[in-house]
Amino acid sequence: MASSIAQRGASVELVLAVSDLVVDDHATDAAAATSGSSFYLAMRILPAAQRDAMFQVYAFCRAVDDIADSDLPRAERAAGLDRWRADIDACFAGRPPARLAALEREIRAFDLQRDDFHAMIDGMAMDAAEDICAPDDATLDLYCDRVASSAGRLSVRIFGMQEAAGRTLAHHLGRALQLTNILRDIDDDAAINRCYLPRELLERERIALADPKTIARDPALPRVCATLAERAFGHFAQADAVMDASPRALVKAPRIMSGAYRCILDAALARGFDAPRAPIRKPKARMLLIAARYALF
Repeated sequence: MASSIAQRGASVELVLAVSDLVVDDHATDAAAATSGSSFYLAMRILPAAQRDAMFQVYAFCRAVDDIADSDLPRAERAAGLDRWRADIDACFAGRPPARLAALEREIRAFDLQRDDFHAMIDGMAMDAAEDICAPDDATLDLYCDRVASSAGRLSVRIFGMQEAAGRTLAHHLGRALQLTNILRDIDDDAAINRCYLPRELLERERIALADPKTIARDPALPRVCATLAERAFGHFAQADAVMDASPRALVKAPRIMSGAYRCILDAALARGFDAPRAPIRKPKARMLLIAARYALF
C-alpha cells in the first residue's frame, strides 16, 4: 500500500540517486520526493547533514514503494525490487551505482544497516507479489515492521539516538504510523483490491472475508477499526515513553511525525468508519503548530 512512507500519486522530481518506476538510471531529487509527504516538516527542522541523509533514505523508500504500487506485471515489479537489493548490496560493498553515490555516502556517515534497507524492500515485495487481503495478525505485524519500522530504524541512526532506545522507538512509532495509514486508506486500498485489516478482528465481528470492497462496506467494520485504533494509540504511547526518556534534541523529528499522524488518526475517529466514508483531510494548521512547537522550543 502507499504506506507511512508516502501518499499515492505525490510527484517525485529527480536529482538524487534513486531509480524510477522501471529502475533505470534517472537521477532523483530526494528533497522533492518528500515534499508531498506528512514527514516533510519533520525533516526540514533537522540540521543540514541529518536532513540530507533523511531525504536520501526517504527517496529510496519512495522509489521501492512506487515499484510495489505500480501497474507493471508482478514479475517486472519483482525484478525491479531485486535490482534494488543488488544496488543496496553494491552500496555496502563500496561500489554504488553512480546514481546512488549520495545514498552510499549517507550509509557510511550514519552507519546505516543493510538489513533495514532489505527489510523495506521485502515489505514492498509483499505488496508486489499479491493483493493482500485480511492478513492474519502475525503477517500484518511483519508487514508493518518491514514497510514502516525498518524506515524508523534507519531514521533513528540519523537522529543520533542510542541503539536500544532507537530500535524501541522505531518498533512502536513505525507500527503506530502504519496502522494509522491502514485506517485512513481503507477505501483507497479496497479500490485496488487490498485490505490490510487483520483477519482475526474481521472474523471476530463475523465479517465475510469475501473481497476488500465487500469488507469495506460491512456495517460491523467500525468495531474492527475501533480496535485497530486502540492498537495504534498503544504504540503511540509506547513511542512517547521512549521519547520522554530521550534527549529532546534527538527526538524533535519523531515527535513531529508522531504528532502529525495522531492528527490523522483523530480525524479518522472523528469522522467515523461507517460507509460511505468521506476522505480524511490533513488538519494542516494543527500540524504546523506541532512542527513549530518542537522546532522552536
